[in-house]
Amino acid sequence: MTLAHALRPATAAPGAAPGTAPARPALAIARLALKDFRCYREAAIETDGRPVVLTGPNGAGKTNLLEAISFLAPGRGLRRARLAEVERRPAAPDGGPLPGPWAVAARLKDRHGETVELGTGRDGAAGETERRLVKLDGQFQRGQSALAERVQLVWLTPQLDRLFLDGAGERRRFLDRMVYGFDPEHAARLNAYDHALRERARLLQGELPAMPAGAGRDAWLAGLEEQMAGLGVAIAAARRELLRRLMATEAEQAAFPAADLALTGELDRALDEGPALEAEDWLRARLAGSRRQDAETGGADLGPQKSDLAVAHRGRGRPARDCSTGEQKALLIALVIAFARALAAERGAAPLLLLDEVAAHLDEMRRQALFAELLALGAQAWLTGTDAGLFGGLGAKAQYFAVEEARLAPARPPQ
Repeated sequence: MTLAHALRPATAAPGAAPGTAPARPALAIARLALKDFRCYREAAIETDGRPVVLTGPNGAGKTNLLEAISFLAPGRGLRRARLAEVERRPAAPDGGPLPGPWAVAARLKDRHGETVELGTGRDGAAGETERRLVKLDGQFQRGQSALAERVQLVWLTPQLDRLFLDGAGERRRFLDRMVYGFDPEHAARLNAYDHALRERARLLQGELPAMPAGAGRDAWLAGLEEQMAGLGVAIAAARRELLRRLMATEAEQAAFPAADLALTGELDRALDEGPALEAEDWLRARLAGSRRQDAETGGADLGPQKSDLAVAHRGRGRPARDCSTGEQKALLIALVIAFARALAAERGAAPLLLLDEVAAHLDEMRRQALFAELLALGAQAWLTGTDAGLFGGLGAKAQYFAVEEARLAPARPPQ
């Protein structure tokens, strides 16, 4: 199925009975369509601006639906899967059509009430090549930056429960997803920086045989390092600006703790100590001076790829990694709420929030506080769970769908 096909009117599980839409403008999905995505051969769902609750047994397809939505933003989705990995794999021959390249399409209502048609999927003509297509209002786009300009979203999944314990890479990705909301060009800068970093590593290790020797090689390296210095400082500065926004927006509540946030890394310290132009000069000179060492390691020991996000529980005065599991979960939710508040204040509309199995791991007080925050923001949050009763606090202010064996059906609010 093509992306244009995914956007056509189709028989869909209709939305729940209309309810009261959020009073404030909001970014919301009005229609979502999938084709050959994970367990879904074909599915569509129509929604309004209220939170969406998906309930059903484990393995029914709830998280797969959230993953499909996550591909409306730049990157590899909430599971960081390769494009071919999300294509439907039939469990057994059933006489139905064979899977084709997967596609996700959405009709969005932006904060101005205007309709935007988005589509994305794997390019079937590219064979096994990992090439992703993006369409905006029927027109193919050159890259994924068009998604960042139209869709702001962030997600929490059970895998992120270890965010403060695992390596720095996942924390950087979590941070960068929020940066996209304020700075859509951040995704393009990250891609350009990674490309320059790889090209420099190949050149240092002699993997470009057509490269001229002597001064030609040095000039090429200097050009790459110039590019990396400019992009690297811009990436680090955008992350710093996000932390400033989060710290300014966040307010400690009874349910969710405030967090102290900082970026650690040599480049971040250089920005702490002087202006951006001086940091660029410093990074350029350090890259030039570390060529021999970087040739041995195959990377670079300096740059935004070496930064880390340090999070501390302000009330406890301790690093997040040393907090209890429940406190770490509360800190994660507090960061997402702070991001949604800051974006709503900046753009007049909250982002899409994908909250996978979040309610099941909160006590009653925090669960009700989360629901109250989502409703106050007017955010279209997509929440999943196996127990519909956990979402009773949302009542008719949310819309409900039952998910079973990759089938969607409208459901009544829990009593």
